[in-house]
Amino acid sequence: MINNSIFDEKTVFSFEVFPPKKNSSIDTIYSTLDELSDLSPDFISVTYGAGGSENCSNTLEIAKRIKKSCNVESVVHLPCLYLSKDEASSMLKEFQENSIENILVLRGDRIEGRTISGDFLHASDLSNYIKSSTGSAFHLSAACYPENHPESEDVFKEIHNLKFKVDSGCNHLISQLFFDNQIFYKFIENCRLAGITSPIEAGIMPVTNRAQIERMVNRCSVVLPEKYRVMLDKYGNNDDAIMDAGIAYAVNQIIDLVSHGVDGIHLYTMNKPVVAKKIYDAVKNIISIPKKTFN
Repeated sequence: MINNSIFDEKTVFSFEVFPPKKNSSIDTIYSTLDELSDLSPDFISVTYGAGGSENCSNTLEIAKRIKKSCNVESVVHLPCLYLSKDEASSMLKEFQENSIENILVLRGDRIEGRTISGDFLHASDLSNYIKSSTGSAFHLSAACYPENHPESEDVFKEIHNLKFKVDSGCNHLISQLFFDNQIFYKFIENCRLAGITSPIEAGIMPVTNRAQIERMVNRCSVVLPEKYRVMLDKYGNNDDAIMDAGIAYAVNQIIDLVSHGVDGIHLYTMNKPVVAKKIYDAVKNIISIPKKTFN
């Protein structure tokens, strides 16, 4: 189980992976997991299925592989909008039977044409249910949005809802991707002023092609700094060049974040261990410095 005390000792470094597509074998991700675990992350999270996919059967198998074969803590994503209490209870039992102790509690994306169960309308509803039904059996994490959730009214409502989510039992936060560190620093300041003391990991996505960034910007409503737009205009039509530029940008982001005392870095790997390794090699000596060194 993730112990929050680790955030006091070091800059936590973690990864996110997603299950293979429906028409791909689960075996296709095993080599990725092996390569990522060689980088000694503090944990690896596994999504419930890209874009709200109903195909989540592989999530638990991947989480088990991470913990038992790779000897790394695993975190399962659990979106709740279409989950009934009976389904949640069954899944929690299965997690416990397989020694999965960490859950990233999410509301999840709305899916057109699919009926909401009504049992869990917000992530806080699920975290309250998990805490009331299992006590301290799980370490609960939650998502946060430095540039506000797309459905949020304003920054004040966003922080209010986040505080409610933390108070429901989520004592560790992972941010959505962002490309402007100043926005993240302002978000952290607002969280602390609101009494949110939980560790907040910065979500970093190394962009490796132009289509990817354009898709993520539209989906997540994140701001692209001018220097990022210049980079895209210059190298966006050259796959090798934009990959190198995206990795360099992510490395610079991480160096700045760690220098400012960020609690952790959560790298959205897009199942590309080569990219993750290049970033890790560039920052490993920076993130490995114990925090007490700076006191």
